[in-house]
Amino acid sequence: MDLVISGYGRMGHEIEKVILERKHKILAIIDNKEEWNDKSEIIKNADAVIDFSFPETALDVFKKCFEIGVPLVTGTTGWYDNLEEVKDLCTKNNASFFYAHNFSIGVNIFFDANKKLAKMIASVGGYSPSMEETHHIHKLDSPSGTAIKAAEDIIKEFREIEEWENENTSKSSSLPIISKREGEVTGDHSVTYQSEVDEITISHSAKNRKGFALGAVIAAEFLLNKKGMFTMTDLLLTDD
Repeated sequence: MDLVISGYGRMGHEIEKVILERKHKILAIIDNKEEWNDKSEIIKNADAVIDFSFPETALDVFKKCFEIGVPLVTGTTGWYDNLEEVKDLCTKNNASFFYAHNFSIGVNIFFDANKKLAKMIASVGGYSPSMEETHHIHKLDSPSGTAIKAAEDIIKEFREIEEWENENTSKSSSLPIISKREGEVTGDHSVTYQSEVDEITISHSAKNRKGFALGAVIAAEFLLNKKGMFTMTDLLLTDD
């Protein structure tokens, strides 16, 4: 495949390595708005763009790819308030779009385990869920997209919980998410269900960024010759 990397930070460098390991070709590396304009003709010939840029530029990247008809895989987070707008744009442009809160296969197993556990615990009652996530000091969004996805899955199962809050809250209608930014931590996430008699905790800890990069490149391979919006659920064929 002929691929373009959008965003050449830590993840962009890891994606570059994985693309070459899997014998694909890098047509261009884009790291700012000017390069999108300068390399537009090259980008048009790509089989996909893999984007790990910034929340504030995400929508511009999406629109550019939709308009020129290049399939897009994005691991950028912090733009989900605009999800419905992006869905509409994708449909109107008959585009190919793959997004994920986290591309790690292990994290998606964590998601699935959490969904099943939340459903089971909610049906029994007597437990209060909480979450904690830790990332490196360079991460811009808080809480992480991974934490938000896990929180949303919990909220779907617990009728009494209406929202998540990015702080330690005692409100029974809120799910607390404690976010920490420390050193160069790749990404740690844990969910705890606590009752008067015990507590249950599941967690995922990323050792490095390669798992995220590998998942993103596999997503680009999956997206080839497809139209529409896709997530890791589609790639992994995970049952709800």
